[in-house]
Amino acid sequence: MMRINLLPHRQIKRAERQRQFGLMALMAAVAAGAVVFSGWTFLGAQKSSQLERNGRLEKAITSLDKEIADIKNLKDQINNVLERKHVVENLQTNRSQAVVILDELTRQLPEGLYLKSIKQVGNQITLQGVADTNARVATLVRNLSVSNWLESPNLIEIQSATVNNIKQNNFTLIVSLKAQKVEEAPKKMGAK
Repeated sequence: MMRINLLPHRQIKRAERQRQFGLMALMAAVAAGAVVFSGWTFLGAQKSSQLERNGRLEKAITSLDKEIADIKNLKDQINNVLERKHVVENLQTNRSQAVVILDELTRQLPEGLYLKSIKQVGNQITLQGVADTNARVATLVRNLSVSNWLESPNLIEIQSATVNNIKQNNFTLIVSLKAQKVEEAPKKMGAK
């Protein structure tokens, strides 16, 4: 006799395939979940590490900004002190200027010539005086042009006058002070 299998073998095979498919899908989902979880964990660790580095850098930047402000403040104070020092040095140099100018004028005056007035405005000195002859005024101009303290004598006028039957020459002369070489003020610090 022939044997007929009445069992639903196709349904059993289909159920077995569905079970295998379900297991494969579950394993794929677990593997995908593991990959996503490990990727998420890795990226989270990288992000927290980068945020920590950024925090350290921001603290360092804040600290450096404070130090830069302190350095700028110190440079400003140094520049102020150097400017004051330069002013004091100039005052010290110019303190005896009037005495030196008068001494230099007396050394350069030739005989037969005397001064009636001396005026100083800035670096210009105006001399007014009386001379016996024009040659004495010319000698004064030559003497002042080779002076250590005075330079650029400029004769403004000579007028002849007779006082008590004595012929005199009234003159007006402008002369400049030589710039004495003082140590220059140091350049400003902190130029970036």
